[in-house]
Amino acid sequence: MNRSQSFLLVCISLSAIASLYIVLPFLQYVLGAVILAYVFYPFNQRLVPYFGPMISPMVLIVGVFVATIVPFIYIAIVLYSDIQQLIRGDTPLNSSEIERTISDTIGINVDLSAQLQALGEGAFDILFGNVSGIFSVGARLSIGFALVLFLVYYVLRDGDRFVAWSHDVVPMPDPVTDRLFTKVDRMIRGVVIGHIVVAVGQGVVAGVGMWAVGIPNVVFWTFVMVLLALLPLIGAFIVWGPAAVYLFLIGDTVGAIALTVYGVAIVSSVDNYARPILIDQQVHLNPAVILVGVFGGVYAIGVTGLFVGPVVFGVLAATLTTFNEEYDLL
Repeated sequence: MNRSQSFLLVCISLSAIASLYIVLPFLQYVLGAVILAYVFYPFNQRLVPYFGPMISPMVLIVGVFVATIVPFIYIAIVLYSDIQQLIRGDTPLNSSEIERTISDTIGINVDLSAQLQALGEGAFDILFGNVSGIFSVGARLSIGFALVLFLVYYVLRDGDRFVAWSHDVVPMPDPVTDRLFTKVDRMIRGVVIGHIVVAVGQGVVAGVGMWAVGIPNVVFWTFVMVLLALLPLIGAFIVWGPAAVYLFLIGDTVGAIALTVYGVAIVSSVDNYARPILIDQQVHLNPAVILVGVFGGVYAIGVTGLFVGPVVFGVLAATLTTFNEEYDLL
């Protein structure tokens, strides 16, 4: 290595460190934008012939924004309404029957209505009571959201150029680079799209079961289960498990047993069978590694880590596999 090459490597290293330092405060938003653009890139390509490369990303972003923000607004409205009902003591839960069951079973008198009111007041103070805190969080989220929108637009518009540039600058023969990029693409698609499909499927299946046994606000809880199902193993059980307990406490033993059997046999099977087919076979990673990636990613960078964590492990596995297949150091 001559002096010119050494100088360039030093410049590249310093620039990379400086760039990482600048991006770190917004790392979650940048990675989230890249993941969103990757998921919606095929749809953008379908729109390009109709709207052109400049307008099609805008059309797609507006459509996705409307389709995404409406459910979250619905969840927020229902959550606010339910908390207000708890505070007023007006709740669809059969609290008197639960109190009677607890008293008959373990001999303890519980004022569930008062406890639910206290819970509602505490939840309202946390979520809606601190107006200044809400505006502060909203301002930060608005900045991050605006950054994500701009990044998604430019990644959708110029993503293919970036991939071509990356292909050119990778210091490996073209066939080796092609195989590496194929492995990484298959892995990312399996992690990101697989997680989303499994979460939606598990949440909807669980919601159907809860609707069948008469759980109130089932549409709201279905949205919640879809979000929770992004977490492997835990997922929708956080909702349908307590729902089965609630049915038992109000005396609906048949409904409680039916929901429990349905949850264990049907809802859990979506996670046990669909996840290995849609994710594990594409990524070629042990489910334990994916689980560590999910929780480690969430701990490191927040919600975006649900996808980024497994992707990082998958990219490491793809590069190690490529190195082992293409190069022999002996």
